[in-house]
Amino acid sequence: MKELKGKGVSAGIAIGPIRFYRKEEVTVKREHVEDTDAELARLEKAKEKTLEQLGNLYEKARKEVGDASAQIFEVHQMMVEDDDYQESIHNIISAQKLNAEYAVATTADNFADMFASMDDAYMKERAADVRDVSERLLRNLQNKSDGGIDTDEKYILCADDLAPSETVQMDKTNVLAFCTRYGASNSHTAILARTMSLPAIIGLGEALTEDMEGKQAIIDGRTGVLFLEPDEQTRAQKQKEYEDELKHRELLQELKGQDNVTPYGQSINVYANIGGLNDIGAVLANDARGIGLFRSEFLYLENSDYPDEEQQFQCYKKVLERMAGKKVIIRTMDIGADKQIDYFNLDKEDNPALGYRAIRICLTRPEIFKTQLRALYRASYFGSLGIMFPMIISLEEVREIKQIVASVKKELDEENIPYSDDVELGIMIETPAAAMVSDQLAPEVDFFSVGTNDLTQYTLALDRQNPHLDRFLDTHHPALLRLIQFAADNAHKHGAWIGICGELGGDLELTDTFLAMGIDELSVSPNRVLPLRERIRSVQKEEVEAIKSSYKIG
Repeated sequence: MKELKGKGVSAGIAIGPIRFYRKEEVTVKREHVEDTDAELARLEKAKEKTLEQLGNLYEKARKEVGDASAQIFEVHQMMVEDDDYQESIHNIISAQKLNAEYAVATTADNFADMFASMDDAYMKERAADVRDVSERLLRNLQNKSDGGIDTDEKYILCADDLAPSETVQMDKTNVLAFCTRYGASNSHTAILARTMSLPAIIGLGEALTEDMEGKQAIIDGRTGVLFLEPDEQTRAQKQKEYEDELKHRELLQELKGQDNVTPYGQSINVYANIGGLNDIGAVLANDARGIGLFRSEFLYLENSDYPDEEQQFQCYKKVLERMAGKKVIIRTMDIGADKQIDYFNLDKEDNPALGYRAIRICLTRPEIFKTQLRALYRASYFGSLGIMFPMIISLEEVREIKQIVASVKKELDEENIPYSDDVELGIMIETPAAAMVSDQLAPEVDFFSVGTNDLTQYTLALDRQNPHLDRFLDTHHPALLRLIQFAADNAHKHGAWIGICGELGGDLELTDTFLAMGIDELSVSPNRVLPLRERIRSVQKEEVEAIKSSYKIG
């Protein structure tokens, strides 16, 4: 038996033979052409075929993995038609009189390098998309097939890396799991694997060799380990874990409709975090009782210009209507840091995580802020809305926000536009400053929501985007937990409620700690709702009592 260690990006166990994903190789040569019009016509034909394929992939993905995951193929269609991308290809063909394949390949390299060099993690990921789109265009220019695996047996699919188009277009009936030599945790392949509930391991490196073709293997997506030709003891152990996993999934379904309450009677709300309208289906399917974080910045990220009031209103209205009276908390735009948008014209910063972002943009560009607030208040008429503001550090900021909110409500009154009088206003506790002055902030708001991702980063002075710092990252650090406890105590002292919407909300090892702190709400990704409910319903009073006062300040 041989063990290969990578990084698990989608939990689960799979047992079966290894099959490598192979595709017909595309070779690109630099060739001089005289008839550039004919070459441009070839390009146009390949472009039309590419757009047709991407359209089909979108429909296939929408049926298999939902609207949110399918959107990548709409992005790919936009990339193919992007003016700058096409202009670069056309110029190389027309001005340099070179063949279409060379023009596409050169443009792909230039654009991918440009994206890869950006600081923003989201934009870095676009480099892989450009290469995927360009390779499809090249295949259509050369009439090459996409490749795949031709077998009727179930298998563990292995590859250097898998583009989202490859994972969607293949027949996944027989795919047990994904394993790749390379790839990233937040790549589309990893996201698709999680959406399809298939185990996946990335980063196995050169240890994953093609002479393993057909050999039996076990992958454990929780630990990131691939067991090649496992011995009988390992096989028996992993088979039992696999069967236990299936039983557990079935039991979780029985928790739908159940209360989020401990055996000793302590209740806590369990809500869901989402990034857009397409995630609402997952919220409802997993029986979340509300939305604790709607990331409104994705409206801005998906636009080529500032979304206007009407576009935002229609989006917020739809989410409130679809949630049918359940609480929906929408965070005002958290632009900046790792979410850069060209049309905002933000200056390059040496330390963007500590820079011009979130509420700092809103308070210095009030016209953008007021547009969003008007849309939010108009939508509030159609459901139960809470609005929360990110990256707060001072009482003065909160009071300035409330003044702007008052002016927006006054405008709507003067225009006879209806809105709800019951909109809750809250702030995110994601800076140590906000936590330490939470006694001043709590009387000004209805709720706190702890953004543990940023609060961890700022408290521990660790860049959460830097993989070299993983060994120093302690998400259970007592300093972090003390700040959360301090904020919770101050919230309750002044009549506000407090929730957690960062990654730690779904950390089952901390559920009893959050109950001991008196946290009122946990907001997690939709697929974590039922496991969290299960944990809450099993927490014993003795466990909670033993933790109380552990993280008190003073």
